[in-house]
Amino acid sequence: MIFIIIAILVATFVTSNIHCASVPTDSFVQSRYHDHSQLTSALTSLANKYPGLARVFSIGKSVQGKDLWVIQISDKVHEREYLEPKFKYVANMHGNEAVGRELLINLATYLLESYNTSSRVRSLVDNTDIYLMPSMNPDGFEKANMHNCYGVQGRENYLGVDLNRDFPEQHSHTQKTTFAPETAAVMNWIQQEPNFVLSANLHGGAIVANYPYDSSPGNTGGSGTYSASPDDGLFRSLAMTYSSHHHDMRTGRNCGDYFQNGITNGAFWYDVRGGMQDYNYLHSNCYEITLELSCCKYPDGRNLPTYWNTNKESLLSFMEKVHSGIQGVVQDSNGHFVHKAVITLDSIKHPVYTSDKGEFWRLATPGHHTVTVTVPNCPSASVQVTVTDQRPTLVTAKVDLNTNTIKMLAV
Repeated sequence: MIFIIIAILVATFVTSNIHCASVPTDSFVQSRYHDHSQLTSALTSLANKYPGLARVFSIGKSVQGKDLWVIQISDKVHEREYLEPKFKYVANMHGNEAVGRELLINLATYLLESYNTSSRVRSLVDNTDIYLMPSMNPDGFEKANMHNCYGVQGRENYLGVDLNRDFPEQHSHTQKTTFAPETAAVMNWIQQEPNFVLSANLHGGAIVANYPYDSSPGNTGGSGTYSASPDDGLFRSLAMTYSSHHHDMRTGRNCGDYFQNGITNGAFWYDVRGGMQDYNYLHSNCYEITLELSCCKYPDGRNLPTYWNTNKESLLSFMEKVHSGIQGVVQDSNGHFVHKAVITLDSIKHPVYTSDKGEFWRLATPGHHTVTVTVPNCPSASVQVTVTDQRPTLVTAKVDLNTNTIKMLAV
C-alpha cells in the first residue's frame, strides 16, 4: 500500500510540474514580494521607462504616511481623451492578502512591455484609461507575514480599521461621517469625473468572483441571503468573464468551497456591511466586482509566477469588458455638454449620469435594449439599441433648447 501512495504522490507532483511548465512565465515576473519602497521604485521605474504611456501618482496617504500609489496607463496618459472609458484594479485592501499586490505590478509591466509587440495590448492601452493600485493598505502589508494563510495579522489598517467594512452602508439608518484616510482617499478618487466605468477589487482567502450586493436588509454577517442588485444579470456576466478564463476558478471547487461556475453573490456567501464594491455601484457610475484569488492569503513568493499565469488571461479579458454595452454623449443645440443627464436602460432601476463633458458609459449584456435620456425641463426620450460583444453601441442625444425636446440617435 505504501508503494501505491508514493506512486500517486509522485505522479501528482510530476503532473503538476508538467502543467506549470507548459505555461511559460513572463520574464519580468519575480518570485518575491515588493515592500513599499520596492513597490514605489518599481512603479516609478516603469513610468520613467515609458513616459508617454504611464504616469504614477498618489491619491492620498495611509495612517503611517505611505503614499497610496496608482499607475495610470494609456496611449495619451497626460491628457484626457474624450469618450475613453476609465478602468481600475485595486489590490491589497486587506494588507495580509498579498497576491493581488504583485499581480498588479506584473500587469502594469506586461501592458507596457507588450505595447509594441501585442496588437491586443496596444488596442487595450490605446482605447482605455487604465488605473492600477497595487496596495490600498500598505501599512497592513508591512505588518503581515508570508505563509500566514488563514490569520488576520495585517488585515486591517494601522488603526485597526477593516477597510472593506469602512465605506457607507446602504442599509444603515445612520450614515458614517468619518472614514479611515485610506477609505476617504479612495472615495474621493472614485468620485472624480468622469467616473470609472468598470473595476475589480483583488483579495485572497478563496478562489471566486464575487458580485454585488455584498449586503442585504436585516442581515448582520450571516450567509445564504441572495441580495440581487438591479443589474444582477450584468454582474453575473462580468463575474463569469473572469472565472471562465481562470483555470481553477471556473471549476468552482477550490479551498474546500464550492461556487457554481466560480462565481457568487456577495451577500449569499456572507454579508459584508460597508464594502467597497457596493459603494462603487451605489455612489458612482462604476460597476465593481471582488476577486478572491488564492486559498492562502499570503502564500510563498515562489508561487507568484504560477498565480500570474493563472490570472493573466482573466485580468485582460475582464478589462476588455469596459468596451461593452453602450456609450454616448448628451449635448444641447448650442453645442454645450449636458452634465448630470440621467441615463437609464430598459426597466432597470439604476441610472448612470453624464460627465461634465456630456459623456456616458452604460455597461449592458448583448441583446436589444431601450436607452432613455432625461434632463431637467424636457420630456424624456428613448431609443432602441442592439448591443453586441464586438464593440460598444454609440448613442447621441441632442437637447433642443427652443422646443425643450431631445432627439436621439443610435449608431
